[in-house]
Amino acid sequence: MDRRAFTFGGGLAAAAAWGGAFAQEAFPAKSVRIIVPFPAGSALDGITRVVAEGLNRAWGGKGVVVENVAGGGGNIGAQRVMRADPDGYTLLSSAPGPLVLNKLLYKTMPFEAERFAPLTLISTVPNALVVRNDLPAKTLPDFIAHAKANPDKVNYASQGVGSTGYLTGRALEVASKAKMVHVPYSGAAQILTDIAAGHVDSFFDTVTTSLPLHQAGKARILAVADLERLAALPDVPTINEFVPGFRSITWFAMVAPEGTPPALAERISRDIVNVVRSPDVSQRIAALNMTIRATNPADTAKFLASERAYWTKLVADIGFESQ
Repeated sequence: MDRRAFTFGGGLAAAAAWGGAFAQEAFPAKSVRIIVPFPAGSALDGITRVVAEGLNRAWGGKGVVVENVAGGGGNIGAQRVMRADPDGYTLLSSAPGPLVLNKLLYKTMPFEAERFAPLTLISTVPNALVVRNDLPAKTLPDFIAHAKANPDKVNYASQGVGSTGYLTGRALEVASKAKMVHVPYSGAAQILTDIAAGHVDSFFDTVTTSLPLHQAGKARILAVADLERLAALPDVPTINEFVPGFRSITWFAMVAPEGTPPALAERISRDIVNVVRSPDVSQRIAALNMTIRATNPADTAKFLASERAYWTKLVADIGFESQ
């Protein structure tokens, strides 16, 4: 059956049929699976499990299972969700890659991210420029001056070409006209270990995972890549203060397969929002220096559209060519 035919040709009939079924049988009637398209241990994985615990309680203990399906920059797990039945029992919890960035980075994609049914934007967190302690630069202007005075000697790490860390580092390189060296890694954990050990110079990382190193004196955050300063780092400037308009945030959103009936998407979104806004979960999210969003499907769709526009322009500005 052609999924697009379901969506555009039979979508209204399916929604009406589902609405009738919903009147007789409450959702969920069985376990719900949330796919995280990246390895366990990430900030996305952690926050998804927190939300899953809350949903399990809200849904009467029917069971909410978080499954890590990594690979392909998040595309493998996202594709699995897109191919799932649009019945609410398979959801995707994702960072920017599969939903926004990957279509700009890969010449061919196994799915169209715009076709996912938006549920909610859970939270946002700014990225920050974190550097090794013994780097001879104490401020962002110092860092840029040091990089320009030492072309192709200062490096920046990332989780790979096309990752948010790479694109943000490349954007700073272009904006400052500095020539730096990109050092790709397979994950953020090893980068932070090497930053603390002094093996790599710099890295654009989420504040969630880099702030503990900064607070422990094992690395230094020179600037936050958001338009406003972070409450937890009031004395650390934003890059925007030196490069107007410069920002890089990471976010976590949940979507459902294409063709999910709007009434069902609204119901699931409402339940996730209630969990995220609950005192216990909201406190846990705030403790990670994330900003709670908890949006409805319509606002989530608008946010994703704005992010696609922003990153499309940035990728064009830095001259990145899809692989």
